[in-house]
Amino acid sequence: MQYIGMSKQQTDFRTNTGEETYWTNSAFGGMPTYQLGAKYPHNYIKKLDLALRFLPRPADYLFLYLLGFYIFLLVLKVDFKLAILGALAFGFSTYLIIILGVGHNSKAHAIAYMPLVLSGILLTFRKQYILGFLTTALAMGLELVANHFQMTYYLMLLVIVLGLAYLIDAYKKKLLPHYFKSIGILVVAVMIGIALNATGIMATQEYAKESTRGKSELTINPDGSPKEVTSGLDKEYITQYSYGILESLNLYIPRFMGGGNGENVGKDSKTYEAYRKLGASPSQALQESKRAPLYWGNQPIVEAPAYVGAVVLFLFVLGLFLAKGRLKWWLVGGILLSLLLSYGKNQPFAFITDLFIDYFPLYNKFRAITSIQVILELCIPVLAVFGISRLFNDFDKKDEKLKALKYSALITAGLALLLLVLKSSFDFAGGSDSFYRQNYGQAFVDAIKEDRKAVFTSDTIRSLILVLLAATACFMFLKNKLKEKWLMVSLGVLILFDLIGVDKRYVNNDDFISAIQVNKPYTANSADKDILKDTTHFRVFDIVSSGARASYFHNSLNGYHAAKLKRYEDVFEFHIRQNNINVLNMLNTKYILVQDEEGKPMAYYNEEVNGNAWFVKELEKVSSANDEIKLLDSLDTKTKAIYTYQSSRDIDREVSKSPKEAFKIDSLAHITLKEVKPNYLKYESNNSNDGFAVFSEVYYGNGWKTFIDGGKASHMRVNYTLRGMHVPSGKHIIEFRFDPNVVKTGSKIALASSVLFGILLLAGIFYEFKKRNKSA
Repeated sequence: MQYIGMSKQQTDFRTNTGEETYWTNSAFGGMPTYQLGAKYPHNYIKKLDLALRFLPRPADYLFLYLLGFYIFLLVLKVDFKLAILGALAFGFSTYLIIILGVGHNSKAHAIAYMPLVLSGILLTFRKQYILGFLTTALAMGLELVANHFQMTYYLMLLVIVLGLAYLIDAYKKKLLPHYFKSIGILVVAVMIGIALNATGIMATQEYAKESTRGKSELTINPDGSPKEVTSGLDKEYITQYSYGILESLNLYIPRFMGGGNGENVGKDSKTYEAYRKLGASPSQALQESKRAPLYWGNQPIVEAPAYVGAVVLFLFVLGLFLAKGRLKWWLVGGILLSLLLSYGKNQPFAFITDLFIDYFPLYNKFRAITSIQVILELCIPVLAVFGISRLFNDFDKKDEKLKALKYSALITAGLALLLLVLKSSFDFAGGSDSFYRQNYGQAFVDAIKEDRKAVFTSDTIRSLILVLLAATACFMFLKNKLKEKWLMVSLGVLILFDLIGVDKRYVNNDDFISAIQVNKPYTANSADKDILKDTTHFRVFDIVSSGARASYFHNSLNGYHAAKLKRYEDVFEFHIRQNNINVLNMLNTKYILVQDEEGKPMAYYNEEVNGNAWFVKELEKVSSANDEIKLLDSLDTKTKAIYTYQSSRDIDREVSKSPKEAFKIDSLAHITLKEVKPNYLKYESNNSNDGFAVFSEVYYGNGWKTFIDGGKASHMRVNYTLRGMHVPSGKHIIEFRFDPNVVKTGSKIALASSVLFGILLLAGIFYEFKKRNKSA
């Protein structure tokens, strides 16, 4: 819903004109579309990705999960039947399903291609240089198509762990020349994968510097207090979602911490009874019981636990005992790194997160660090499959296998039993309890705690039973009472029963809606319809609803995106959120969506709006960004504009050396907007004197080009976030075109790299074909 709301303007423009716009006016006053599904010339790797995602959503991502992991296990020389089993264990793990349920499509997309990237790397280290090179380049290209750099960054961390394991192994075996040769091949392959996505990567890198992920020039907060200046996101913001150490047991017991913030506990629950005692009708109590606040961890919001499966975890422990060599160690290293970093600000491991935020490049650009657990979601099923595989090999080591099986069962089943014994030591107190205590009373909170205890007990027993069943099946196989194929069938049934049973608690039939509701997620209310009658160019500020709803219908000051333009976000936090009318006026906010006395939506018409552009009497230079944003509080934006020093990277113009300029404006002077497109604005100006015009458009220096009467001109940033320019006397046509050089340059690189990869692919196929004919 949020994505469609944000991207509707560019989608409509593409449909109506057949052209692509890289700027939208529909959200946050205006922003590039680089992170909103922009389509770039010569992006052939994207066409391949679309071909692979031929199934309807979200089945396409689930298919990629399964396919990628299946290929990965085949590369690891696992029997194809076990590879199928492993793919199911990976693809149906709860986190991977729940992100589809909440619409984190680009995250799912990036995770799905991770196993393919690892496949190419392992093939290269195995001296299959040509196949490894081609696979890595192609897989890396597909990984970057997903456009979720946080997931790709986490994959890079896992690759570093893998590389260190192989380096140590190469040193011990005196194979360092082969190791560094492989590294060289992989570096070239990754470079080609990056070049295939050059336009998107270059545009994102350029935009990131100006977004909330970049460095702020402000050293104060909206309340005037000092602000911590960082080159990325605020540390508290990064670690807001930090995984509790005890919460790690969710990997084994799904509702160890209660599950999510809205659990369905049903009619037989204490929560249902509590609602009934508070006076709710049976239907109301049942409805509320479908979203009981059972989660009692420390994170603000949790949709579902990161459950990998009791059976999978049991087999993983078995793999720890039976698997040998570098594979086990890089998988275990990846799991530990993933788990430790997911703890975020929680002691005693907070220093690890601080180390990464302060010293690891780009790590401070990402929030919701708990999502790094995708690495353990990938690694655990691999070692679990190897645990099963080792049961089928080395027939002379049956005693060793029985011993490993015994220890694995004792550890996993024993842990479940221990938790049942220690249940009384947990307080089951959640962060939201104070709210419910204040509004519903202590009895209601006690009821919720009882339900938390109930699901803790039932899920712990559930995991215990599943582990015992899996251990029994393995034991019967080792005692020759169960054939290999029936063991695989038994484990497959247990894994699917386990994972899908938990998945359907959070993603089920209720989460699927008709296609028309997906494609048209918002319905215009009476206020929207009133505003849509106005065909002029203006903006709307929605103070009733949040997100991208207003962006679906109007040019909005609101929106929904993780990387807004930083300067606009500053203005929003300092002034728009405080309903500063001067700032709303300069942003051409003609309508404000509010509620009337009856709670119905109403469009408030702002008569004081500045309009699309206007001449000011005075232009003044101020000393700092802090001064500039503070002055907006009292600035008469209709008559005066302010600016700070701007580097040549931001602008290509010359301003007067005087800190203050004055302009004469006669009664007939005007500047009128004549034509509007998302990426094009045309104005007509008339002024008997040289003047300075302010435009109610968000400033972005990387792509907006200015022309006066067809000749190149320049503009500057004023009022912290708007555009302004000197306009000579007389009548003129002023044009703004969003024509970013980064798209042109990136497209040329993408085309060249696509041609190069195509040639290398054909050459590789020819070489392998010729090589096989010789050996035959």
